[in-house]
Amino acid sequence: MAEPSAAEQRWLQAAGDFARRALPAREGPGRPEPPPLDAVLRCLRSAGGGDLPLGYSFISIADLQRQQCMPCCSHLTWSTNEFKEWTHQGQGVLPMQSALPRAYLILVGYLTDGRQEDKEKLVDGCLYLKDNTGIIPCELLHFELEWLESLFLFPSWSYIPQTDQSAAGYVEILVDPVPVNLPEEVPDSIPVTYPASAEPLLTSRIPCKKRSKLTVAGELARLGPLLCIHQKAFFFLFLKCFTSTVWVPVLVQKPNQMAWHHVLHLGRRYTITGLSVSSLKKSGQRMFVTGVSSCLLPYCAEQVREQPLDSAWQGESTQSSSFGTPEQLSNSLELGVEDERPGSIKESKIISYVGTVTKILNVQAGLFLLDNKVCLCLAYQQFLNSARGLRPGACVELIDVHLLQKPLVSFPFIVLGACLSSTVVLKSFSRLSTPYQPPASSGNLYLQLLFRYNLGMPLYLWLVSLLETFEERFSCFFGRRRLLLSSTHRNPGAAEKFLVPLLQAVVPDREKARDIYNEILAKIHQCPLQKYLTLNPPCQAPSLSAVFHVAEQKSWEGFSPSQLLSPLEAQHMGTQELNRRLSWSYCTLSAGSFQPRLILLGVLRVSSRSSSLQLQDKSSTLPCVISHKDGSPFAHTALIGSLLQVENYQLVVERFLQTDFPSWKQLSNLEHVREKKTSVYVQFYFEDVQVLHAAEGQIQKALRRGNSSSLRKKDDDSLTSEVKTPEAKTMKLEDPKPDTHRAENCQKGQSSTRATSCVSHLFLVTQKEGLMLRNYQLPREEDGEGQDLQRSFQATVLWLGRPRLWSHHTETGNLPELEESSCDGKEGMTRQETLLLFMGKSLRWFPFLHLDGLYRFIVPHCSDLEVFDKLCFPPVPAKFLSGSSCPLCLPVQDTWHLQHETWISCLSEHQLATRSMLRGMNQRISSIPEVISNSFTGSLVSFSGEIVERTLCASLKNGKPSVTLGLQKQKGSLLDGDHSVKLSVSVAPGSPVVVDIYIAAAYLQHLWGLLPGAKIFFQNLERKISRFHNVYCTYIATSCVSIVSLPASHLSFPSSPAGEASSPSLVFLSNLQAHLQHLPQARILCHLSCVLTLSLQWVCSLCSSIFKEGRCTRHSPPCPSHTGVRQASARVLVEDGTGEAFVLCRNQQVAAMLGLSLVEWEALQNCVQSRGRVSIQHGEATGTGCVEEPEDFVACYLRSLCRSPLICRPILLDFRLDRKPSKILQPEQGSPSLYGRGFWPARVTVQTSQIKWVLTSDRTAAPLQLRNFRCGEMEFVSQVGPRLSLLCLNVEEVEQGALNYLNSERIRRASCHC
Repeated sequence: MAEPSAAEQRWLQAAGDFARRALPAREGPGRPEPPPLDAVLRCLRSAGGGDLPLGYSFISIADLQRQQCMPCCSHLTWSTNEFKEWTHQGQGVLPMQSALPRAYLILVGYLTDGRQEDKEKLVDGCLYLKDNTGIIPCELLHFELEWLESLFLFPSWSYIPQTDQSAAGYVEILVDPVPVNLPEEVPDSIPVTYPASAEPLLTSRIPCKKRSKLTVAGELARLGPLLCIHQKAFFFLFLKCFTSTVWVPVLVQKPNQMAWHHVLHLGRRYTITGLSVSSLKKSGQRMFVTGVSSCLLPYCAEQVREQPLDSAWQGESTQSSSFGTPEQLSNSLELGVEDERPGSIKESKIISYVGTVTKILNVQAGLFLLDNKVCLCLAYQQFLNSARGLRPGACVELIDVHLLQKPLVSFPFIVLGACLSSTVVLKSFSRLSTPYQPPASSGNLYLQLLFRYNLGMPLYLWLVSLLETFEERFSCFFGRRRLLLSSTHRNPGAAEKFLVPLLQAVVPDREKARDIYNEILAKIHQCPLQKYLTLNPPCQAPSLSAVFHVAEQKSWEGFSPSQLLSPLEAQHMGTQELNRRLSWSYCTLSAGSFQPRLILLGVLRVSSRSSSLQLQDKSSTLPCVISHKDGSPFAHTALIGSLLQVENYQLVVERFLQTDFPSWKQLSNLEHVREKKTSVYVQFYFEDVQVLHAAEGQIQKALRRGNSSSLRKKDDDSLTSEVKTPEAKTMKLEDPKPDTHRAENCQKGQSSTRATSCVSHLFLVTQKEGLMLRNYQLPREEDGEGQDLQRSFQATVLWLGRPRLWSHHTETGNLPELEESSCDGKEGMTRQETLLLFMGKSLRWFPFLHLDGLYRFIVPHCSDLEVFDKLCFPPVPAKFLSGSSCPLCLPVQDTWHLQHETWISCLSEHQLATRSMLRGMNQRISSIPEVISNSFTGSLVSFSGEIVERTLCASLKNGKPSVTLGLQKQKGSLLDGDHSVKLSVSVAPGSPVVVDIYIAAAYLQHLWGLLPGAKIFFQNLERKISRFHNVYCTYIATSCVSIVSLPASHLSFPSSPAGEASSPSLVFLSNLQAHLQHLPQARILCHLSCVLTLSLQWVCSLCSSIFKEGRCTRHSPPCPSHTGVRQASARVLVEDGTGEAFVLCRNQQVAAMLGLSLVEWEALQNCVQSRGRVSIQHGEATGTGCVEEPEDFVACYLRSLCRSPLICRPILLDFRLDRKPSKILQPEQGSPSLYGRGFWPARVTVQTSQIKWVLTSDRTAAPLQLRNFRCGEMEFVSQVGPRLSLLCLNVEEVEQGALNYLNSERIRRASCHC
């Protein structure tokens, strides 16, 4: 034999080193034999045609796990062309996936079932490959029992590392291994009993004299999955008679027999020795059970002989199996019977299927996609082999699986469900470099909830979709392990807290728990997959980006600009007013507005850019407004970073339109809509919030990190900076900039003290101002000129006590400052007023800071008690103003933390002295009646009220253009700067007391929740009086608003004006004098006396000039408009027997006053169109500026119509106060009522001799006058006040029967007040 070459010698030397290190020595008669290297080399030469594979190198199990990080394969005997052909066939299944790369490695080891390595480890039927260096799981397509504990050479294999690099992968054995040592032979002849003879033993009790064992031979008809109950593994197999359909069940339960599961193949014949009969304790079902000495042998007719049953069995009392009903798979939870759901119950079909795994849908849930069209669900079986081999590209055969079509409406695939009677066989391994994703071995929340609630397939798929979305959205904040923590631990995770109440509400009757033994052994198959009903998901919890999208989509569905305006109003509006009224609207959506019902989930964050609270997930953020049902403000700073669930909420979509509609006729033409934008936010009550995961406190987290530099990250408020790692769940609320000034102050403390200590200071908020652009120039800035305005807010606070140094963050929960002040009295309490300036990242505290709240500033990692004093500075230079006359200013640093302690009203009894001392510091809060009272003298007012109407109007002419212009340039402003919003605010719903508040549109981007029906607390509004002596308020730089309560859920759209929900109350004109300023809307039964003025005109929609004969009459400069708008106005005089009033009517109300039908009114308007304008006036009201044209027949018609007795009739009039009345002359004293047809008064005195009635009314208003009224043949004298000026809202005709009834009701109510 030739000498080996140098390369071969080096290779043999490396092989020897490998054998000594990795291959265990065999035990000889006297001493251990050397490692079996020679036998391995002989196998290699045989496989390679006599040559050694010098291009390959040996690798141990430990080196394979440690060095190989990517999937690979090794084919010892294949040529390059054979390998290329193999990979090409694999890529034909999934062309986008790359093939397994080839590695030139030799793998040698022992096959084992794991019993020898760890005696306490559960033998679960998995096979392993081992050597002296380690052990690794392996999967084989073909296995023989004699291979156990034998040394093999593996010519073709693939190594698949786990995606989690902290754990090892497994080996796929592609072809049968080559044994290094020859296996032992099987005994020649075995006596057996066939299933037809053995089956009677399971159906009847045959007495026997002694205990005996039985050997049964048959064809494998069914193979159950490996199961593990109470730390004991087992499986069932069913042997069928060769010549009939009789079969018997066999329970395999011994640890040394779990490897049988890899040997057994359906349709093959086997012989099992050492069987005995056993029965289940609970159901009494009988089966054959293997013993310790039982053996599985391939059936060979030449090696067996049939044994008569009577010779071995002469009767035996059966023993009971040790297995009870498994608690894990049949845990019962009593629930009420669910009502029958609509739809028909379907029966699943049992089929067999062969397919290729094309995608891992969810390995934790046991969902795999086959052939890109069928979903395979293995969740109803246990994953004892951790789903090894089920990679994309692998081929599987499914036997007796359930076919379910459309079990869930939203699930796109047909489902094949494997129950405990199904068999899943791996036919071939994947040839692609696809990763291995093992399911969780313990704490798998998917499977735990499936078995706990015995879910059917529709509910399980819905559970999976909820849990997948939940994990995807929030694992970046808290980590997957903490989210999916199951209740097997002490504290369940957030996912289980979210899902369990939903499952308890929707699962059907669970009195019948899942009986796995009956499911396997029953001759009539029963399992959870047998019957199903297509499920419409009862609820959904989509990502916040999806919520925003669907809310935006719903707000525009079926939307038309004409919906926002009443047609009767729109046809009389000019272009500017029409487009302004369309530019801002809103709609609210609740959870029930979505199908299925939508549940909101999000991490509570606060943004320093928008200074608003937000719900956040991985996809997006959603601004939110949170209130308390008791009216107290939301100030829970400890909730920042917590995961919240909200089911009762209002999702508000503010719609912004830029339009150029010429007139109302074009509202259906959407080409005039130039731009559409939306702003979406949600509002809810804190009492409706469920905290799924409470965040670790901000201070605790900061102190644990050990240094303040960990709080300083790059100045980026983007989403990516907040969700990089799970640890950054609270301190990543904002990324504050480094503050060197504060750091220098804190460095004076010892480093050891700074690592755990912090400085805090308690304070009371006495005033808070809104978010504005302010010209703040801090003292450390040398050159303050030319700098941009800074968005900021400020608050006046009262320091309580002195700054304190805390050795540990948990000590800050008490209020020692108040304890000391209660003991020492007023002298013991240090009180100093300071103006806090919030800019930059500290703006995040804006939504938490509220009036009368006690808060604490905490400076982490600092021991300097003077840190607050050193940063204070006077508001203006001392040479201009003494520092003692104004509070000092303190800029709040980015790294300071705000902690809400309590409210003044919530202080305990022993702190009442402190509360009495602080009570005088509170800001005065007025009521709306006080604000609009003539005796009120303040200029800045604070009050609360409910918004009854929200209207967009032109900006006030006396606004400050410089501030408005600066604010208008801010990002996020969706309304033009020349707009302002008018809020009509009342004391309570239905209250007659209303005040108007004007807010510039540029301020609205920071004000959320200003909707009709919401109760708002307004602070520091400027009180003004108009030239008509009307009181109103404006929002200025010192103003601030907070939401006290949210609007009722039924207030969905803003189109309803105040008071439309209920009919106005019926009143007398005489009763209006006392509270006329406060009355928003009322109704009177009155008599139309005469028409004083009447004007009908067509005006230009652009410039409001007279529009005549189809064009605008303005010439300098010429107007390009070709659209005219018709307008009408009239002023009439009405009386009800107790007083008189002037009523201004507009547009359609004029037709109702004149008693014209729609056809008559339309014809009259068309006649006016060619003239441009027609006006008439009554002779009594002179000097009004109306000019008549006697020769015009339209004017003559209108004049005769107004003088007609038909006009003077009883009407039912809805009205409100005319706050800007025209100058109309009052009648002289003693002048009679025009066209006297009066009504019964409030109080009556009868003089029968003169048939004269004297009427009085209880009034305290201004000088009364005697007036004569006539009703038919009777004349009345009544004391009346000055004529009122009213605006008509609606006019209704009164029939005679209704007139008599209303008159009698008025007299009855009036007499009751006498």
